[in-house]
Amino acid sequence: MIIIRPIKHSDYAVLHEIAVESGIGFTSLPVNEDLLRSKITDSEAAFTTHIKQPGNESYLFVMEDTDTGQVVGTSGIASSVGLEDAFYHYHLSKVVHASRELDIYNTAEILTLCNDYTGVSEICTLFLRETARRGNCGRFLSKVRFLFMMEHKDRFAETVIAEMRGISDENGKSPFWQWLEEHFFSMDFPTADYLTGIGQKQFIAELMPKYPIYVSLLSKEAQMVIGKVHDKTKPALRLLESEGFSCRGYVDIFDAGPTVEANLTHIRTAQASRKLAIKIDDQAVKSSTEYFVINTKIAEFRAIATSLNIDETNELAIITQAAADQLGIQDGEFIRFAPTTFKV
Repeated sequence: MIIIRPIKHSDYAVLHEIAVESGIGFTSLPVNEDLLRSKITDSEAAFTTHIKQPGNESYLFVMEDTDTGQVVGTSGIASSVGLEDAFYHYHLSKVVHASRELDIYNTAEILTLCNDYTGVSEICTLFLRETARRGNCGRFLSKVRFLFMMEHKDRFAETVIAEMRGISDENGKSPFWQWLEEHFFSMDFPTADYLTGIGQKQFIAELMPKYPIYVSLLSKEAQMVIGKVHDKTKPALRLLESEGFSCRGYVDIFDAGPTVEANLTHIRTAQASRKLAIKIDDQAVKSSTEYFVINTKIAEFRAIATSLNIDETNELAIITQAAADQLGIQDGEFIRFAPTTFKV
């Protein structure tokens, strides 16, 4: 069975392997032992700390195949971004240059450096290994975060964002960054991406142009990739769009990949989820409908995909003993669940 649980220190070796596999441009998992171990430590602290309001907590989940004991993926949530380190984006907007006397009216797109998303929650660090890219694994790894956030809303902001990986080639060359590098940074994209991933962001404030950039002044190659995603990121973007996420013109400062956002309570999986007490009865579970199911714990959080029946009269979710064992719960305890797919 596939389960999702909080990461632990014994997962370091596989997290390092995932960081290597994710490649250049996957900023949230740089190949750096100290940083990866720190991420695990921070996550363990977040899952074991009593929280009254969102702060700097960072939650990291892993997907494990319990039949083999192998960790096959990871995903994360940052409770509030930008509270300690500045959180930068470019905002794409328009300005108008017009002269009534000359009967000239021109619009121009500009990119303005901003910190508009400071304090929001971010879903991040989603990576599924090649061997597990089948069935609903990718959807499960992504959607489980919405169930966790909905169950523990006091730990997260209402606005949720996701930074989507922008376009770069197999060598880590980003057309957007190449223009910035040539004119302002004298630093290649992999280096800039790595420094950001390990938390060394001061160079952004020091070297980034302070005034809006006219898009028309960029190279044609750079203009073409603004707001576009890496080929490997397209499935993740489609999934988030189906959940209600949309881009409001914010793009990454390195590769110009889009940032999408949604309100937590409006995210489709969160909104459709239900919380019910369970009844364990193997004989009564006859439904062919599969659900993503989480227990309501934090430090002992577990999530699975399983069939269940809903007893509307008694307001109970009926699950099998095996499912209850995987979730670490007993009769009368609560679960939150949502359909694995939605009808169009």
